[in-house]
Amino acid sequence: MNRMSKALPVTAMTVCALAAGTVSPAAAVTDPLLPHPGPDGLVWVEEHIGDGGVASGGAWDRLPTVLTVACEGGGDVRVTMQSQDTEVAAFSVDCPAGTAGTSSVAMEAGVVRPGSFTIGVDASAQDIRWSLTVTQPE
Repeated sequence: MNRMSKALPVTAMTVCALAAGTVSPAAAVTDPLLPHPGPDGLVWVEEHIGDGGVASGGAWDRLPTVLTVACEGGGDVRVTMQSQDTEVAAFSVDCPAGTAGTSSVAMEAGVVRPGSFTIGVDASAQDIRWSLTVTQPE
């Protein structure tokens, strides 16, 4: 069993719990802001509107970690990532109206500690649409 298949059930349950009631399935299926991250992906939030976040497990400390966020709708989102109660990333993404703004942060191996991590997204307006991915490229 690879690390992706171990992390996927925890991630899927957590994302569903955090995003319940605010996902727009029609838009998510037809117009994702970020594509699926593939086999290197730990987390993919296909679409969320307003404030939100995700908690996941399955991170490895021997691989680099990349957090990418895209958003649109006017305003911005503030993104923070914590690993084992330590902030490891914090940045903002401009969210233009009608097009997607994207930003990412790449962290060296060891910055994200093994096991669980959390990501918070604070939107400047409750109608901002965003997506995020967390990958650990091998």
